[in-house]
Amino acid sequence: MADRFVTVSLDKRDLHCTARLLTDRAPLTCATVWDALPLAGDVYHAKYARNEIYALFPPFASTEPPLENPTVTPIPGDLCYFSFASTELGTKAYGYDRAVRPGTTVVDLALFYERNNLLLNGDVGWVPGIVWGQVVEGLEAMAEACNDLWRTGAAGETLSFRRA
Repeated sequence: MADRFVTVSLDKRDLHCTARLLTDRAPLTCATVWDALPLAGDVYHAKYARNEIYALFPPFASTEPPLENPTVTPIPGDLCYFSFASTELGTKAYGYDRAVRPGTTVVDLALFYERNNLLLNGDVGWVPGIVWGQVVEGLEAMAEACNDLWRTGAAGETLSFRRA
């Protein structure tokens, strides 16, 4: 199978990077995400994992992918997939502006843009993610924009994932 690529964008800033899907390491997750593209949502900057931006989505697969190619220490350029029960993210401590109903699933697609990340959440413990993509172009400019999100806020910004 030929390599597949996605464009990851901060839409308001008109900034993009390109990632290669890791179909050899996370084939089920890659297929799940690829089939759901394009996806876009409000961007958030991580509070616990450090150098991460992400968007939350309703589930888009009939069955959540298994924990393939897992990590708790993502590196710069990793795209990660997380699936959470609504009660895991439903507290005001996470800062989300919408209610999360019990019994639902929330999918988190994340981009890690710098080193020294640790997926350890004070409320629930270790939170392994599925590494399904790796940025191959544009990470430096994206990292600068992500740092700006951290300093100035993410309100009004959208994180999108599209087939390249």
